Amino acid sequence: MNINKIHPELRRLAKKLPPVPIHYYWLLRIMRFTLKMMARKRPCLEGVLTQDIPLKHGEIRVYQPGGDKSGVGVLWIHGGGFVSGCVSMDDPICSRYVRELNAVVISVEYRLAPEHPYPAGSDDIFDAWLWFVGNAGKLGVDPNRIIIAGQSGGGGQAAFLAQRILDFGGVQPMAQLLFCPMLDDRTCNNQTLDKEKHLLWNNKNNRAAWSWYLDCEAGSDEVLESAVPARRDNLSGLPVTWIGIGDADLFYAESKVYAERLELAGVKVELDVVQGGFHGFEVAAPAAQITVGYFSRHFSFIRRVLSS
Repeated sequence: MNINKIHPELRRLAKKLPPVPIHYYWLLRIMRFTLKMMARKRPCLEGVLTQDIPLKHGEIRVYQPGGDKSGVGVLWIHGGGFVSGCVSMDDPICSRYVRELNAVVISVEYRLAPEHPYPAGSDDIFDAWLWFVGNAGKLGVDPNRIIIAGQSGGGGQAAFLAQRILDFGGVQPMAQLLFCPMLDDRTCNNQTLDKEKHLLWNNKNNRAAWSWYLDCEAGSDEVLESAVPARRDNLSGLPVTWIGIGDADLFYAESKVYAERLELAGVKVELDVVQGGFHGFEVAAPAAQITVGYFSRHFSFIRRVLSS
């Protein structure tokens, strides 16, 4: 990637970031192991209580404040392109939601492709939603004040979950928060993007991950429209949406299009575009001023939604 496209505050870090060619399965396994090792160095914020609870296939981690609760709940979905990642790597962001909102947060350990293609992981996440709603009272959560959120592949899963909940009926999420979301397998078809060599997640990775997840060639006519958030024709009725994306991210164009389609469907949307932000910059550079401002705007959006 042309380093001049990266925000000046992030360029030194960007130059050090290695390529992550997970389109080879053996490298994917190494990446999974590396993420778990790195997660051990990123603990929860002090004062946040955690508990792991098994579900039918997956598992959830429950994060709670040590003191008073606001009645707000957040269902968080970790990233990893549907093929990697784990709950523990997002302990810092989940515990930050607890601290900022006095919320109860659950994070889902869901099955991953290629071993478990669609709909396995999505089913686990939907089961976690049903568990959260069913146990909201015990947790001190108002079921009508639950927000769903996720990053990268988890952002795509959050978008899909919002659609699935809408079709299912019953209690609906108050908002969906999508960090650099993986929304559209058809991005893989644009092979000119292969030459861009986007940081942390490039189009070759994207093609492999979507193909593993969908259990068919990504971007093809074989893909089930119900499996890909951006392929859904009718987006009306979805919850208030925040999408955060850097304009140096592979997913920038598809995030922008999804936001525009949501608005056309009558859904309130806030699209936060970070100039020069690469994929997952907010995790790679948490102390950077560009990241601090990004999260400040993010939590301001949530508070506006909760107070409306």
